[in-house]
Amino acid sequence: MLSGAPSCCRLRGIGHSKGAWAAYSAVKPLIEELLASEGVLLRRCHPELARTFDGLLRRGELEAVLPGAYALPGQAALVDVRVDALRLTDPDAILLGAAAARYSFWPTVAVDRVSAAVAHRREPQRGYRFQRRRIPEHLVIEKHGLRLSAPALTAVELCDDVGGEVVDRVLRERIATLAQLRAALESTPGRRHNEQRRAVLLDSRDEPWSAAERSFHRLLRAAGITGWRANLEVLVDGCRYFLDVGFAEQMLAIEIDGRQYHLDDAFERDRWRQNRLVLAGWRVLRFTWKMLEEDAERVIAMVRDALGIEFG
Repeated sequence: MLSGAPSCCRLRGIGHSKGAWAAYSAVKPLIEELLASEGVLLRRCHPELARTFDGLLRRGELEAVLPGAYALPGQAALVDVRVDALRLTDPDAILLGAAAARYSFWPTVAVDRVSAAVAHRREPQRGYRFQRRRIPEHLVIEKHGLRLSAPALTAVELCDDVGGEVVDRVLRERIATLAQLRAALESTPGRRHNEQRRAVLLDSRDEPWSAAERSFHRLLRAAGITGWRANLEVLVDGCRYFLDVGFAEQMLAIEIDGRQYHLDDAFERDRWRQNRLVLAGWRVLRFTWKMLEEDAERVIAMVRDALGIEFG
């Protein structure tokens, strides 16, 4: 829910002089109202209501997200609520991995656990992964009132979980450059899995924008085919296009269709685009993910034939 500063005043003045039950009955609707609007309440903001909070927790009408941070039942598992609870209890914490990606450049990424860098050791908590580490300041950004690892570092570390997909995304969307990704890796030396991350970046040296393009780049390199450029920018009839792979000298465009077959307007746009390229003198070859995976030799043979390269 990512609420603002915690509301510490609306519950003031409701003490225990009325008796525990009367106080509980009076304050419960207001607590529920605040929770519904803010998502998280902090115990330290309402010390006079400690017994009320304890009663609600015992009855299952309140749930602890983090020690001293409470939400309505069933809400504690929500990513927004977990992140909000961390922000309120530890404003200096820095979100990492999938959580950082969610609030910076990848809003649909799955977040199983909220990972965060913290300054001091913290006890393990359900739904969280705390790392006691220092993130260089130039690799920390602030967004939506949250402190996050910068997209370059987020992508480099998240490739542990999702592979090259996150690198493809930040390159495709111009969120970070390959140089920035490499710099982020080198700014955090000695980290576990850095060698695997370095391998992913090496595999990304031709800046693929999808897993299928990444696979095709590997095939071209393995076959020793040169003279190509990924995401080659061309202008046709005043329109700017990026070819998945382009051989500018031979005016050969190669388009790679990913795992999902186009069923929307993108399919139609691709055909108009291909027709314009052909009319402008470009030859166009199209390959699917299945062709790359199951018939790589024929794919490379066809590229060689189009380029006039003889085997041997």
